[in-house]
Amino acid sequence: MLSLRLTDDAELRALEPWRADELSQHLAAAQEYLTPWLPWVEAAASLDGAAKFLQRYADAQARGEGRVLGIWVDGKLSGGVLFRVWENASGMCEVGVWLAPEMTGRGLVTRAATAMIDWAVRVRGMHRVEWRCVAANEPSRRVAQRLGMRLDGTLRESFPLHGTRHDVEVWSVLASEWPATR
Repeated sequence: MLSLRLTDDAELRALEPWRADELSQHLAAAQEYLTPWLPWVEAAASLDGAAKFLQRYADAQARGEGRVLGIWVDGKLSGGVLFRVWENASGMCEVGVWLAPEMTGRGLVTRAATAMIDWAVRVRGMHRVEWRCVAANEPSRRVAQRLGMRLDGTLRESFPLHGTRHDVEVWSVLASEWPATR
């Protein structure tokens, strides 16, 4: 199996459909922490939902239009990074992430997102990589900044979640800027 070492105890590797049970258990344990920001977590916390989620990304990967990778710490699934949007024609993709609360503050998401962006730009030739987050999600904003992204703007009240409309910030880095951020 291919993997990328993130730290001494953490690695990034494929999160495939056969790992649906592991994903559903991980998301169920972190659901309270993740649900305020990620609408898909509630559905994917069930075995059936996790299987559908992972199959959707496996199908996208087979078409060359996205992928999802997991972050394992000491052999335990603890988060992930994915291409939520992948548009070959426009050369634009969007990176999304999640992490268990007990793993925050270790730089795992920044390292994993760096690897994904580097692959998108250097291997797949993407021109623009976006990062979108609810404006109130300060940890997510800080990751975008650490990645060298610029704030393009705010989509006011564009994201309905749990009966509230949230502002969404759009951050990006262009391929021509990416080497300078590394």
